[in-house]
Order: sequence, then C-alpha cells, then structure tokens
Amino acid sequence: MSCQAVIEETRKPKLLCLHGFRTSGHILKTQLQKWPQSVLDRLDMVFPDAPFPSIGKSQVEGFFDPPYYEWFNSNKEYVYTNFDKSIEYIEECMIKHGPVDGLLGFSQGSILSAALAGLQAKGLALTKVPKLKFVIIISGAKLRNEAWAEKAFSNKITCPSLHFLGELDFLKSSGALLLESFVDPVVIHHREAHTIPRLDEKGLELMLSFLEKIQNEVTNQGIQQNSFRGSSL
Repeated sequence: MSCQAVIEETRKPKLLCLHGFRTSGHILKTQLQKWPQSVLDRLDMVFPDAPFPSIGKSQVEGFFDPPYYEWFNSNKEYVYTNFDKSIEYIEECMIKHGPVDGLLGFSQGSILSAALAGLQAKGLALTKVPKLKFVIIISGAKLRNEAWAEKAFSNKITCPSLHFLGELDFLKSSGALLLESFVDPVVIHHREAHTIPRLDEKGLELMLSFLEKIQNEVTNQGIQQNSFRGSSL
C-alpha cells in the first residue's frame, strides 16, 4: 500500500461547523476552545460564516467582536426567510471543503444540522454530497416551521448523533424532544446554560467513544475506496 493511501485512510473526520444566531464562524471556533485538545486534535473542523449579515442586535455583542451573521430569520408565525438559500450555501461549503463527514452545530446552527440530517435522508437536501456520517448537536431543537419540520422529522433519523443538553439551557426541553427523532442518540448532559459546555470526566469519555466510532468508519471507508481503486487498475 502506498504512503498516499495510508494518509487517506487515516485522515481525521471533517466537520462543517455551523455557528449560532447572529454570531460567526470565528466566534464558534473560539467557543470550542473550551474542549480539551484530546478532542480537538481528533477533528478537522471548518468554520464558515452564515451567508447573511445580522439584521438585528446580537446577544454576544460586548463579548465577541462583530461582524455577526445569521443562517435564517423567522416571523411570529415561523415563516422562514433565507432558509432555502442557507441550505444551498451549506451544500456549496461541503463541496468546496469536501469530503465533509459530518455537521456540528450550536443553537441555530444545531437546529439546521439536525434538520439537514433528516432532509438529506429523504433526498430533499445535500443531494450533491455524500451522506452525513454523523452530527453533533449543541443546544439543539426541531424547526418550528411545521412544513419544514414534517419534511425533516417525519421519519426517525439513522445518522449517528451526539447531543449536548444543558440543565440551565432555555432550549433544554426542545433539545430533549429532538432526541426522539434520532435512532440511538448519544447524550452528554451538563449543568451549564445556552453555551458550548466544558467537558467533565463523563462527558469526555462519551465524546471520545463517539469520535472513535466515527474515526473507524472514516478509516474503513478510506480502505474500501483505495481497495476499489487498486482493483480497477
């Protein structure tokens, strides 16, 4: 086996990381520095900014510098603005930075990540890229728009998923409800609020175990692809 083949087989899982409402990719990258290096070193993470500048005040103003971006907006009836365009943009990012193995999302980014896993399984989104191998959902919830929620969550999602639920998070109950839409979700509970949490000993153990399974899948897929290439020569 060539050195190039070994490198391809042992690459880290690549994540497209979707930031929260009216923040940015840089802010999410900074927030994730709370996690230990033993986690961060296992992942190849890409942090795009959402395609739309904030049209209102950001809750992180005073904590993180602008510019701020949002993936979509909604009115009181949960009619979404720019939702379709953000999905297309995310797919473009996955093509540009591919191969992308999974999505990580926080807050609005996690709402999108969970929905995209369901939409892709039905052939309604991300049709130009490989199937997601996993999603990491931090402070997640289902879409509030009924039409989109029906499309995304009417069937159980088999994509492996890791969910963070905070005891003080205002989305805790919504995040717990989201678990019902996934087959065998892995859950890390923490005592913090609506934030990227630090990992305690149990949380770190659960996360490393989850990532090990994903790494094995990525590596095995690389071996299979290289074997196919070799047999085709």
